[in-house]
Amino acid sequence: MATPILVWVPTFTLFGILIALGVMEWGSLPIPIFLRFGVGVFLIVAGNVVVWSEAAKFGVAQTGGAKGSLRTRGMYRYSRNPQYVADIAMIIGWMMLCASSGAALVGLAGIIVLIAAPFAEEPWLKEQYGSAFKDYKAKVRRFI
Repeated sequence: MATPILVWVPTFTLFGILIALGVMEWGSLPIPIFLRFGVGVFLIVAGNVVVWSEAAKFGVAQTGGAKGSLRTRGMYRYSRNPQYVADIAMIIGWMMLCASSGAALVGLAGIIVLIAAPFAEEPWLKEQYGSAFKDYKAKVRRFI
């Protein structure tokens, strides 16, 4: 019961703070327009496509930490953590688009947390799925 709260509240809080800081300090960093609106927007859109398509396949409960089946298809064929990779892409995209120093600082902290999260999850996955996870882990990279 607590796991979804521990997953979703910090996630939406982080993204809410990033959006607020980005809007409040819009354009405070000297990032070229073509990077902001070209690369930044692309990363935001691509990240959202991956996150929400995989969350739809998983279901909101399992995406939020509930026990389910070991997912090895879709984007999980290429990365053991495609949703984290996509979240990182969205954060980088937003940091570029809004060109805000505050959003950049909070975004970097968020990226560090997203990089660390799989290391905390993997012991649980090993316990839940045993040799299936061990075999999957041997075949598929953690990130990209």
